[in-house]
Amino acid sequence: MKKAYIIGAGPAGLTAAYELLKQSSEYEVTVLEESGDMGGISKTVNYKGNRMDMGGHRFFSKVPEVNAWWNQMLPLQGSPTRDDIVLNRKMPLSPGGPDPEKVDRVMLRRHRVSRIYFNKKFFDYPISFKFETFKNMGLAATLQSAFSYLAALLHKREEKSLEDLYINRFGRKLYSMFFEYYTENLWGRHPRDIAPDWGAQRMKGLSITAIIKDVFGKMLPNKKNRKVETSLIEEFSYPKLGPGQLWDVTAEEIKKLGGTILRNSKVVSLKKDGQNHITSLTYESGGEQITVEGDVFISSMPIKDLVAGMNDVPKEPARIASGLPYRDYMTVGLLLPKLNLKNKTKIKTISNIVPDCWVYVQDRSVQLGRFQIYNNWSPYMIRDLEHTVWIGLEYFVTEGDRYWTMPDDKFVKFAVDEIVSMGLIDSPQDVMDSHVERVKKAYPAYFDTYKEIDTLVDYLKSIDNLYCVGRNGQHRYNNIDHSMMTSFEAVKNIVGGIRNKDNIWSVNTEQEYHEASR
Repeated sequence: MKKAYIIGAGPAGLTAAYELLKQSSEYEVTVLEESGDMGGISKTVNYKGNRMDMGGHRFFSKVPEVNAWWNQMLPLQGSPTRDDIVLNRKMPLSPGGPDPEKVDRVMLRRHRVSRIYFNKKFFDYPISFKFETFKNMGLAATLQSAFSYLAALLHKREEKSLEDLYINRFGRKLYSMFFEYYTENLWGRHPRDIAPDWGAQRMKGLSITAIIKDVFGKMLPNKKNRKVETSLIEEFSYPKLGPGQLWDVTAEEIKKLGGTILRNSKVVSLKKDGQNHITSLTYESGGEQITVEGDVFISSMPIKDLVAGMNDVPKEPARIASGLPYRDYMTVGLLLPKLNLKNKTKIKTISNIVPDCWVYVQDRSVQLGRFQIYNNWSPYMIRDLEHTVWIGLEYFVTEGDRYWTMPDDKFVKFAVDEIVSMGLIDSPQDVMDSHVERVKKAYPAYFDTYKEIDTLVDYLKSIDNLYCVGRNGQHRYNNIDHSMMTSFEAVKNIVGGIRNKDNIWSVNTEQEYHEASR
């Protein structure tokens, strides 16, 4: 029997393992996961019965195969959720689907609400053109934004950087208000120093024109025939117990099919022969180094680490891989009695908290990048839904910097002081409990040697039995559905004996955007 080793138990790795076991009986499949958790950055952290979604993950895709896959693992709800019952709130139900009040293995339908915090005020995300927006911006800023956008329409910049792309799409004024600082905070680099690829990928179909069409299109008849930009979706699917639940379920299905998952097993090297063919890999587990031979290797580990662990890599691919940058993040979970935010929307919520899943922070006076309100992702993420608010404060950092190395108690104090200054809570005494999580290499970044990545990709394609999948496996800011699609393509090639790998690397280069996560 042939042996297939899959590096990483995130969405791409687990999808590849499941699909290979389902489609072929020729392979003995083993998944090697460095941590003890399933799902990579899509894991769910359970802290004293309050769950944290690492990064925030909406499940929405235009790909039928992905939607069917999700529905197979977690069937769509057939009965109302706890908060919908209490509030008599209507959401779409799937006939014959499971009851989330009785079973856990269920996918919920949730409202999509996200806003921007800027200049001590809240704006819709994406920006909507309504009276409240103009009121918050002020007359002068509104006029400046309009003329700035018209100037961008008439004089397009050559898109050499992310700054160029943003200004072409929105005009310089809106760029400076709503994109410049947040982007610099996210990546640790000014947008002028970042390749436009990330923005083009994340904003497919999103422009002022698209937003206007979406806003005013809702006022027009025949809404069913109106094309809705996927960046402006109003509902999404979500696992009852957070995104990690999907991958825990997938892991169990893999075991049922005969696959093996080794947790706390870090791959440290891969050995190639002289023909660009991998013969074995070595992983660390329990203080030992174990070497295993294999026939097929599917990698979702960071390219930087993958190439560093290979022998006989040519100078240029090795240099490019070693220079690839990443951005890490930290999340502070805070348990609160309430938030000082008024719910002015038409969406009813428990305790009338604001219905946002997350809020983008554009306030230059704080380091905070975004905060999540876990109550709104799923009512089952919170131990005491009626009396507490469970939020996650997200900070974009670099491993080893002053924030990353700050002791948990000091970082919590720093974060709490920031949201007090923002007026989200009254004082540090409002905090009932807290928890800190750190996530390495969460975001593959689009600068430094990234501009030369095509040379590196060509080299990786030349290794005949190596298949790179997923966000870090391809150093591409993929959403969950895109990460899964790279694995679909990889398994198709393996089972079908297809040697060309262009199809695997071409995922998420199409013109449509599928919003499965940020």
